[in-house]
Amino acid sequence: MIDGNRIKENLEEFVFPRLSGTENEKKAFKIAKKKIEKLQLSPLVQEFSFTTFYPRVYQKLVFTLGFWLLFVLYLNFGYLFFFINLAIILLIYIPIYFITRNPENIKIGKKRRSQNLYVSLEEENKNKNILFLCHLDSKGQRLPIKYRGLFFKLWVYSLIFGLIIIIFKNILFTQYSFWLYIIGIVPIGINLISTVMIDLNITNNKSPGATDNASGIVTVLELLNHYSNPKFRLKNYNLWFIFTGAEETGTMGIRNFYKIIEHLEREKSIMFNFDTIGRGLDVWTSTERAIHFKNAENLNAFIHTKKKFIRTGRSDAYYLKKKNFRGFGFGDQSSYKYVHTINDTIDKVDTFLLEKLCKHIIDVINRIDNNTNR
Repeated sequence: MIDGNRIKENLEEFVFPRLSGTENEKKAFKIAKKKIEKLQLSPLVQEFSFTTFYPRVYQKLVFTLGFWLLFVLYLNFGYLFFFINLAIILLIYIPIYFITRNPENIKIGKKRRSQNLYVSLEEENKNKNILFLCHLDSKGQRLPIKYRGLFFKLWVYSLIFGLIIIIFKNILFTQYSFWLYIIGIVPIGINLISTVMIDLNITNNKSPGATDNASGIVTVLELLNHYSNPKFRLKNYNLWFIFTGAEETGTMGIRNFYKIIEHLEREKSIMFNFDTIGRGLDVWTSTERAIHFKNAENLNAFIHTKKKFIRTGRSDAYYLKKKNFRGFGFGDQSSYKYVHTINDTIDKVDTFLLEKLCKHIIDVINRIDNNTNR
């Protein structure tokens, strides 16, 4: 049975700063592991090491180099000036680009350690899989995720608009170059401000991480509590309950955990990712699967089925989606103004909503399990 009081009690235990690679993240891991063991289950642990170069240095370097190139094009001081700067930018960027294609293997910077915790309820006669995912860590930053995303978008749009102005100024409408030069100050200025704000957005260990992602942890724990009872197991699906570490540091946990699940057949697997659920509910899924939540009036969920033109963050679900896994993502966009701040506190999470969500997901999974064609 899904228990709202248990959800609330568990939430209270996980709301504290849990920056990846710190003792606090390990504390959250130990709490989760102990709770799983109380269910008479034997959780598995995957330890891994990582550095913070990819999420905290590489990204800022890319935005800075992008602004540098845009500004050089805007100045238009001649071919020699352009090619010298372009050569410097490429000499910096190209080696780093290839190094960061597999961020989990980067050795640059201080090495940190984390771990993934998971339970696999598998049976030999089942070849389909359902994956429940959440991440154990949290992080604080100078900017809430809402404003970080805003500056990302401003950077991209100002880059596009700036390049259009530069093409007009330098190639198509050279007779109006002076006026286009003046107009170009706007996108160049916006791009510069966005670059500075992104570069100054330093990570810290101050956010209690209630919505992001203690809410996800307790949801997966509650579902595990339900399915730990053999009478609730599914006929056609194996069940995976995955608590990743270092998600907030370049999704390092899921990148390492993928080695364990890469053999799973994509068309026979469904993922349920829980990340940043507050007092409202957003559901990201495909158009054909959206029906499972469109009719859930008690959840009042906002359904997203369209791809975003600009993605402003990473997540475990997004990484697995790039690996051709499909399913559902759950969050709350209205809580983004608190995420990664000291204000991401326990009062921002509606535990009654989490209780209703768990019950609805169980109903959805039962329907899927009883429908061999999904």
